[in-house]
Amino acid sequence: MISTFSYKRWGILKFLIGLSILIPLSIVTYQILFLGKNSAVFLEGYPTAFSIGVLCYYGLILLWAVIWLVIQMKELIILKNEKKVNELLHLQNQVNPHFFFNMLNNLYGMVGKDTDKAKGLILKLSELMRYSIYEGEKHRVKLTEELTYLENFIALNQMRYHKKVDIQFDVEVKNENLKVMPLLFIILVENAFKHGVEKLREDAFVYINLKASDSIIDFEISNNFDATELEENHGIGLKNLKRRLELAYPQRHKFSISKEDAIFKAKLQLKQ
Repeated sequence: MISTFSYKRWGILKFLIGLSILIPLSIVTYQILFLGKNSAVFLEGYPTAFSIGVLCYYGLILLWAVIWLVIQMKELIILKNEKKVNELLHLQNQVNPHFFFNMLNNLYGMVGKDTDKAKGLILKLSELMRYSIYEGEKHRVKLTEELTYLENFIALNQMRYHKKVDIQFDVEVKNENLKVMPLLFIILVENAFKHGVEKLREDAFVYINLKASDSIIDFEISNNFDATELEENHGIGLKNLKRRLELAYPQRHKFSISKEDAIFKAKLQLKQ
């Protein structure tokens, strides 16, 4: 629809530009060829009403051109924003689908062995999927809802692992109405389990700390990993996160990661 109207306006604009050029050329040509003047001054010697009419015409043309440019700029901004939203939705849809597939595979093998545990996992998994599908498409959600999602994710992982994992999740939120873009923190939490806990046979840990004031959210996560394992190419999730931060929090975020002594750390700060 926008493109169709743009083409129509562009056609009208070209016609008016041609007409605006033709009018002074016709007047000058008439004065030189038919009145025998050696030179001509635009509108010289013409009735006042005619001159005023021509000047009004050019004033209207100028005004219309300004309005047309403003409309075009507005449409460009709208298109840019639509592209931004579509890219964000595409990136959000890429968040943790492999986790759900892995969980379903685990459930398949667990149903016949431990029915009660399988039922608990199914309920947790359905809640995570509901949040990812419905809340994940929103521009912003309450930080408390995002934290509940993280807690369910952690609980689900604790249920599926048959080993002791030291998990600490410390939260300090001053404003419960604070909002954040959904499914940002989960990428870092999922990486901690996938590339840390899953690879370690014992002494695995995941430490998470989140502090939120009225204007700033500080999120930190650290986990140990097996330094002898061949490093996998797991930068897709982090690349996804960085791009989403650029789109949703331009100039309003800080993100850093580090690896030292078989410990992975990530820090993310969001400014409202």
